Amino acid sequence: MKGVLLSGGTGSRLRPITHTGPKQLVPVANKPVIEYAIEDLREAGITEIGVVLGNKGREEIQDFLGDGSAYGVDITYIIQGNPLGLAHAAGCARDFVGDDDFVMYLGDNILKQGVTELVESFEAGDYGAGIALQEVENPEAFGIADVDADGTVTRLVEKPDDPPSNLALIGMYVFSPAVFDAIDDLEPSWRGELEITDAIQSLLDDGYAIDSHVVTGWWKDTGKPEDILEANRLVLEDAALEAEGEIEDGAETRGRIGLAASATIEEGAVVRGPVSIAANTTIESGTYVGPYTSIGPNSTLSGVHIENSVVIGDSTLTASGRIVDSLLGRSADVESADDLLPEGRRLVVGENSNLKL
Repeated sequence: MKGVLLSGGTGSRLRPITHTGPKQLVPVANKPVIEYAIEDLREAGITEIGVVLGNKGREEIQDFLGDGSAYGVDITYIIQGNPLGLAHAAGCARDFVGDDDFVMYLGDNILKQGVTELVESFEAGDYGAGIALQEVENPEAFGIADVDADGTVTRLVEKPDDPPSNLALIGMYVFSPAVFDAIDDLEPSWRGELEITDAIQSLLDDGYAIDSHVVTGWWKDTGKPEDILEANRLVLEDAALEAEGEIEDGAETRGRIGLAASATIEEGAVVRGPVSIAANTTIESGTYVGPYTSIGPNSTLSGVHIENSVVIGDSTLTASGRIVDSLLGRSADVESADDLLPEGRRLVVGENSNLKL
């Protein structure tokens, strides 16, 4: 079985963070989102992975992933070009997949339990496709599956006005090669895209059985800033965090702290875990880093109070006020203005920004 990892899209919901880089490389707990997907595929025994790239960010993703050897996989790059729908992206992988079954994984998703159970369930039967589902509160915003008591899918509909269930497709699929013929026969939807739900429905109409696996652990689509923060919180909650760097005498630390070997928490700083602090970062005296915060590499925090936030890296934070629930892009500098003492700010800061609060 092969893997197809979708890494196109424009990242419009994550702007300004994605003005200068692809959304799949935005870090969660100091690890790019796409890396979690590759780890999930590898853990499911899938080491041949085709990464589907769009027009934006392709060089950055290729530079980051390379040939995949650093992750124990073999990566082939596939160019989609303009994002014309998930089914179009899958169709672009036809030559790579050949006659094999394959897992298709959306590269901006994070799934706590991985895809191993989804793959095993598909391999245990005779299916044209398998889909991961999760109960959601707003099914009209998703592709929705109607399933029978055995978990076999009976109907699929994209963003229905009258949902037949609350079981949403969450961006992980297993397909037989039969899906490519179904994609060839598709017409664009009202959104102007080739919908993967339409392709799966076509397989159903042609008599193929469609397996389903309901995900009970958390799942996050990291398409918006608030989703990045929530994913960061969820990952830090479960992560095995180790303090390998220097914690000076007089620094106050509590809880689980991930501290890179070249990072330092200085005397007089306060850090409350779970947190992740990356390489070459210094938490100076008078700084408070609260729970569920990730500080990227090459950053300096001095006298700032920050919690439940993600700092992508290469940043200097010296603001005297509180920074909460914030996503700060690379090379963002945040300092205090002389005439303001804010009790809290909610920020989404693009790269190379300079803020005075």
